[in-house]
Amino acid sequence: MSKTTAAITAVQGYIPERILSNHDLEKMVDTNDEWIFSRTGIKERRMAAKGEALSDFGVKIIEGICKKRGISPLEIDMVIVGTITGDYRFPSSANVMCDKAGCKNAWGFDLSAACSGFIYALDIGRVYIENGTHKKIIVIGADVMSSIINYKDRATCIIFGDGGGGVLLEPNNEGVGVIDSVLRSDGAGREFLLQSIGGSAEPITKENAESDGMYVYQEGKTVFKHAVQNMADVAVEIMERNQLTAEDVAWLVPHQANLRIIDATANRMGLGKEKVMVNIEKYGNTTAGTIPLCLWEWENKLKKGDNIVLASFGGGFTWGAIYLKWAYNTN
Repeated sequence: MSKTTAAITAVQGYIPERILSNHDLEKMVDTNDEWIFSRTGIKERRMAAKGEALSDFGVKIIEGICKKRGISPLEIDMVIVGTITGDYRFPSSANVMCDKAGCKNAWGFDLSAACSGFIYALDIGRVYIENGTHKKIIVIGADVMSSIINYKDRATCIIFGDGGGGVLLEPNNEGVGVIDSVLRSDGAGREFLLQSIGGSAEPITKENAESDGMYVYQEGKTVFKHAVQNMADVAVEIMERNQLTAEDVAWLVPHQANLRIIDATANRMGLGKEKVMVNIEKYGNTTAGTIPLCLWEWENKLKKGDNIVLASFGGGFTWGAIYLKWAYNTN
């Protein structure tokens, strides 16, 4: 019998209804549609409704996955959530989602790796499948970035949006599923992209509760430079480790941070635009949500056996790539 792998057997996304366009942002900060689009590739992004929390995103994702797969939430063994915008500091949003969605037999946890949260969580989930202790694991990447963005700061408010998605992992012995991963991190990058207030290093006080440190800070040029190099490096490394040529790769699923970063990664891999999933124009950067949202939108185009490379770069710094073979035909 061939090695047991963790295969994606269902995928679901969720995006809020409210749209915040570049033209809307023109009324809020000193910017314009052409400036935003030329530098990021973003036209609009989605915003959570008032009172809509991350766990509400997760419930929609879990329910959609179970419906597609024809299973009960009671069959789910584990829920792993990549996010930096959980409902609370504790308990974890994974636990809240399990309760709200009726996953009464599942345990789970949140994972903080910023924009790399989904691929980190996916790699952890696959280990539990491969070792035979779990049969059905839902991996979610989602963020409510509007909850930590300063809409007076044009360096960040133009970039981020709300949304996310998830996948179901199940055992497979047909040679499809997650094949390999390359994951990296470097904490020296923390000063260039972070939310400085709210943790134990600088707790919230009456004096700092309305300061800029309550929101996301990004030093754009530095982050861009590291993202271009590192995201492309790991994508190429995983191709080389698995003897994949550009012709072998059916799809690149890149983190949707900036269209120029996406293009640079695809170019390093030797891939044409027709092999790259891009939806940044519609959703902006949903942080841990971008990769599963792409898989959800392109699901109907994916074929069993397709070689797919996921690649991401996020605050921290965190980055990585995963190589997987798609496990099913939709049509």
